[in-house]
Amino acid sequence: MISVTEAQLVAWISPILWPFLRVLAVFTAAPIFSSKAFPLRARIALAFFIAFAAQPSLQGQPLVSIAAPEALGTVIQQVGIGLAIGFTVRLVFAAVELAGEVVGFQMGLGFASFFNPALNTQSSAVGRFFGQLAAFLFVVMNGHLLVMMAVIKSFDAFPLDQNFLEALKKMKLYELGTDLFASALWIALPMVGMLMFVNLALGIVSRVAPQMNIYAIGFPITLTVGLIGIAATLPMLDQPMLALMERVIDIFAGT
Repeated sequence: MISVTEAQLVAWISPILWPFLRVLAVFTAAPIFSSKAFPLRARIALAFFIAFAAQPSLQGQPLVSIAAPEALGTVIQQVGIGLAIGFTVRLVFAAVELAGEVVGFQMGLGFASFFNPALNTQSSAVGRFFGQLAAFLFVVMNGHLLVMMAVIKSFDAFPLDQNFLEALKKMKLYELGTDLFASALWIALPMVGMLMFVNLALGIVSRVAPQMNIYAIGFPITLTVGLIGIAATLPMLDQPMLALMERVIDIFAGT
């Protein structure tokens, strides 16, 4: 008769449990993975499969038993680091959506807002459009694989026996705020420049020909120029998004 002791059971479960919690926390916070269209059971099963498949690359990690006193702290650490990874990926999407909000405001479409169920807030039509494009680009550029790579590499930079506050200090997530606004403005800069030139031209026209109703012709012109600018700059949207994704991997890879 085959007998399994409690020590053997703990030794089998412990190496898989901690990566499983970290991956599951990523699925809870990261866009696409946290979508309501992704069933909860499928998330749990996929997180377990990734944790099981990553075992050969996690050799040499400190072994923390689930029955040890420090198990609770390890749980908090795994969940916290996983949520941090998902949060940084969310910032990549937020940068693209912020660029869309800026462009929509300059086009005069700031009033055309819709409820965003992903963020539980109101967002403009252009912002939602850029957000959907970011989701498509995320899948096309294998962003889901990059996220999994960041999770696996994070075990080298943030091992199991490290304090979570110390890991959070090493991440320096606050520095991503600079990249968020800088990348958003760089994405929106060509369209904002075009629309500022159009507004300047309309201002000159209103001074030269006061009898013209500038409000009647201004909105169609800015809307048309904005749509042309969006169509012209969309093929270049992948570069800043890919650069932000690489920055996320560098943070959690410890480089």
